[in-house]
Amino acid sequence: MGKLVTTLKKHRFLAEMSQDELANLVGVRRETIVHLEAGRYNPSLKLAFDIAKIFKVPIEEIFTFSD
Repeated sequence: MGKLVTTLKKHRFLAEMSQDELANLVGVRRETIVHLEAGRYNPSLKLAFDIAKIFKVPIEEIFTFSD
């Protein structure tokens, strides 16, 4: 299995959204967002869908796997 690659930080920056704001919108702690952005945490499918929905993009635009 490959490594999770994320563009979450870029999407959050473009939306001018803080980690706290995103965490509150998807119902997780800020630390979860920190770990997601650093690639140290793989989101559940529901969390990935919720995040993609916030930014109005497909999940694959935020989360992909590299070999």
